[in-house]
Amino acid sequence: MIIVEDESEIRQGLFTCFPWNKLGFEVVGLFENGKQALDYILQNKVDVVFCDIKMPVMSGIDLARVLFLNNIPVKVVFISGYQDFEFAQKAMKYGVRYYITKPATYDEVIEIFGLIKKELDLQSKNPQTHSEEVKKQDLISIDNPENVIETVKEYIKRNYKEATLEDAAKLVYMNPYYLSRLFKCKTGKNFSDYLMEVRMRKALELMKIPIYKLHEIGEMVGYKNPKNFTRAFKKYFGKSPSEFVQER
Repeated sequence: MIIVEDESEIRQGLFTCFPWNKLGFEVVGLFENGKQALDYILQNKVDVVFCDIKMPVMSGIDLARVLFLNNIPVKVVFISGYQDFEFAQKAMKYGVRYYITKPATYDEVIEIFGLIKKELDLQSKNPQTHSEEVKKQDLISIDNPENVIETVKEYIKRNYKEATLEDAAKLVYMNPYYLSRLFKCKTGKNFSDYLMEVRMRKALELMKIPIYKLHEIGEMVGYKNPKNFTRAFKKYFGKSPSEFVQER
């Protein structure tokens, strides 16, 4: 892998603060801008680029675009201090699925590069399977980010009892952190809030069926602990399930 960051202190920090070798990566180059990185990639084998977005000479977005349009098989991980998800949305068009916001947490970097290592291992063991998954990813996310959101919403509606952000991310071939930001950007709601909304609406439907007890309904919509169900219900509707039933 190579690290591309125009600020020397951050560049060195990214190089020295993480156990790259233990994660299965060898850092073979540190570069100040996308042009330097591209020149190196064209002459050397590189699997992953850990890259800032805004840099002089050639930005990270421009680097990702060149790699994508020329079908150069390099995974790009963006790190940026910009909170606006517009940058990440642009990156999706060029196949970038990993986006970390500065200051990056240690655990976040470790998790993301752990996922990438698994992808690379899968690719090396079964290139055909990997190729098919990349095609699926392209259909779902690169051309139309809205497809990602609709797929995730449908997943939640069908699996509200056990739905998780991690499983949703696997479904659309994206990193959980990246999907979380995209979902909030497109819907105005956090993944967890949308999931709770679907669960609460389903709970209301079940409460109309008199054979179910409240704790059974809670478990049916994903709350094994009755107290957690009551807490979530009251947070969403402003009253507890029992209060709601008494008022009917």
